[in-house]
Amino acid sequence: MRLTFSYFRRHDPILWIRVFGTGLCALTTFMIRPFLIFYISDKLGGTVLMPLLVVGLQPLAGIMLSFWGGGLADRYGRKPVMLVSLAIQALSMLGFIFADTLWMLILISVLGGMGMPMFLPAANAQISDIVPEEKRAEAFALIHGAVNVGGALGPLLGLAVYLLNQSVIFVICSASFVLFALLIWWKVPETRPEEVLQPDKPAAHSTRLPYREHRLLYLLTLFALPVGLLYSQVETTLPLHLKTNFSNASSIFAGLMTINSIVVILLMVWLPKKTENKSPQSMILISYVLFAIVSLGYGFAASFLVLVVTELIFTVGEIIGIIHLQKYVSIAAPAGMRGRYNSIFGLYMQIPKILGPICFGLIFEHFGGGMMFSLVAGLLVLCGVAIYQLIRNAQNQKVALMQKELQTDTVV
Repeated sequence: MRLTFSYFRRHDPILWIRVFGTGLCALTTFMIRPFLIFYISDKLGGTVLMPLLVVGLQPLAGIMLSFWGGGLADRYGRKPVMLVSLAIQALSMLGFIFADTLWMLILISVLGGMGMPMFLPAANAQISDIVPEEKRAEAFALIHGAVNVGGALGPLLGLAVYLLNQSVIFVICSASFVLFALLIWWKVPETRPEEVLQPDKPAAHSTRLPYREHRLLYLLTLFALPVGLLYSQVETTLPLHLKTNFSNASSIFAGLMTINSIVVILLMVWLPKKTENKSPQSMILISYVLFAIVSLGYGFAASFLVLVVTELIFTVGEIIGIIHLQKYVSIAAPAGMRGRYNSIFGLYMQIPKILGPICFGLIFEHFGGGMMFSLVAGLLVLCGVAIYQLIRNAQNQKVALMQKELQTDTVV
């Protein structure tokens, strides 16, 4: 018991509020996610294409907002942006109950798609504000683990509620966003650092992030796209690929997702702590190699056992890679630009949700899942080497600059 309390005291209470709220909202969101397409289809009279369009507009709205949404958190503060985004998501969930036409459903879907891209950059910037650098990997792992708790339990609870009353499930989800917002309003202070602006430098709240001055950010986002691509294929084409090789593909896919969530929960604290002090470029490169192995495993697995091993490898790569990518971005971001950095970097997951299913879906249709996942694996290896070199060069430049400044101070 003493160890448990000691561990809770290890982190700022704001982090534990974020973990609780994230887990709660993930739980209720995952209660809805498996049935949203069916719900919208019923609303529109059983059509198949239109529900896909309605749901597909959510990531598109997120991409559009990501270009400027993070700047709101840098300019107006983390807390107000988080509160507004949670309110938007709460209204969106309630809107699904009353929307009964295609255009109303599109409007509600776009509204919901705007909420999370507003919330995450502000919330992740807040973590960078309050958590010391040496503890950030563990902090992001706790948040990621909370999401997986929701992913593991949400669909089962959602099935029970959905069969009982479809509208209730949206009310529960909306209430979770409201509760999270109330906790933030009541217990979480503003954490945005006060910037001391110099006359020869632009204002910290300028929305522009020129490529020349922020080359590291844009290249990190570019080289992280294959990771988002793998995730997008798991959510879209992997079930179809499994269906070509296994008679019980839906059960296998659900089992793999459950295994992933459970193992993430078990390893979410231990593994990040073990890798906390390792070089970020090495951890990220290892994760890319693991992701490439996973992609080949998905593409060519001939048995359920191979798929289980593949999913375990995916889980380890996910914990190491996603956590250390988030941590490195939090370190690379200037204090007054953390919201914008997290917003731009978040595109590595958003863009593949739009382009991945289309481009790689065509490859899957014409050349099969083996070829498609092989291409994803190749991109992961190439970009893994590229991001390793990019971060190593940035680290070397940082050390050289510090040494130069030290020598200058010594001479003076």
